[in-house]
Amino acid sequence: MRLLVSPRDIDEAKRSLAADIIDVKRPAEGSLGANFPWIIRAITEISAKPVSAAIGDFDFRPGGASLTAYGAAHAGADFVKVGLMFDGTGRAEEFIIAVVRAVKEEFPEKKVVIASYSDYERLGTISPFAMAPLAASAGADVAMVDTGIKDGRSTFEFMNEESLAEFTEMNRDAGLMTAVAGSLGFEHLSALKRIDPDIIGVRGMVCGGNRDSQIREELVDQLARMVG
Repeated sequence: MRLLVSPRDIDEAKRSLAADIIDVKRPAEGSLGANFPWIIRAITEISAKPVSAAIGDFDFRPGGASLTAYGAAHAGADFVKVGLMFDGTGRAEEFIIAVVRAVKEEFPEKKVVIASYSDYERLGTISPFAMAPLAASAGADVAMVDTGIKDGRSTFEFMNEESLAEFTEMNRDAGLMTAVAGSLGFEHLSALKRIDPDIIGVRGMVCGGNRDSQIREELVDQLARMVG
């Protein structure tokens, strides 16, 4: 299980270097809000760890998403991560194929992360279980579950340990890695270790509980030790 921490700027990234993956995002623009390409590029220059870039919580705009994914890959991101803020398996399939192609045609070594939301029912978006087989078929690398509405409610309030374990095992069988995020707290670590996803993603957890606060280096270090 690898730790992914999501800084919003270069100073926060410097405090996040104990993590296994540095995930560049802009929380002011949403759950998976996209940051600026020059921020992505600058963070790749200071991090010896893989860098992930969130590119947004997209409605059905496969052209816009694929172009944004291409830009993030060009800016140096090792992982390109997009959220599906819409419903419909046919539309999701078209969208995912476009994003994967945009990254993989030129950068086959880079990883594509397709995210859907644990709180999909209140959002009216595609479920993680419907998304993941489409991601595997399209050649994506990681199926992720996150919360789409950042109101302090955790992924564990919408998907219990059993369903998250089922999601992880389904992905493993399909050749996908699994990432779990969404207002995770230190109290969730025991369950996460039992579920054993490939990646856990955090921000608020290392900001002292408020994702709008600053990342605290000592909390990143503590969590990195606990994740192991």
